Amino acid sequence: MTYLAAYLSAIVIFGAIDAGWLSVMGNLVYRPLLGDLLAPTVRIAPAIAFYLIYPAGIVLFAALPALRSGSVVNALVLGALLGALAYATYDLTNQATLRVWPVQITLIDIAYGAFASALAAAAAYSAVRWIGGTVA
Repeated sequence: MTYLAAYLSAIVIFGAIDAGWLSVMGNLVYRPLLGDLLAPTVRIAPAIAFYLIYPAGIVLFAALPALRSGSVVNALVLGALLGALAYATYDLTNQATLRVWPVQITLIDIAYGAFASALAAAAAYSAVRWIGGTVA
């Protein structure tokens, strides 16, 4: 139950934050800077795969260690580190290999990834604490 609560809360919170972010910033930042690099519509299968896999990483690498230490601050810090690393991997690889990949996108994405992942990790931590779950 502990792991399921952490995972489901990470999915819900990260998904909600990401949906809000992309719906607002898509047309304000990404489309103007990336233009034709963006697909005309979202490809559902890879999106679903990402939203099922990435929250598992948030739980495994941020929420569970924070639960072991008993500190929501650890969840925030570890979530932020994970998010910054994951988003830096994507953005810096794109910047290194694509003809057009603006530095602004890289910087914005890394900051956003850190923020969203930190909140999702803290939510997962809080959900488990709320239900009284424990982690060995």
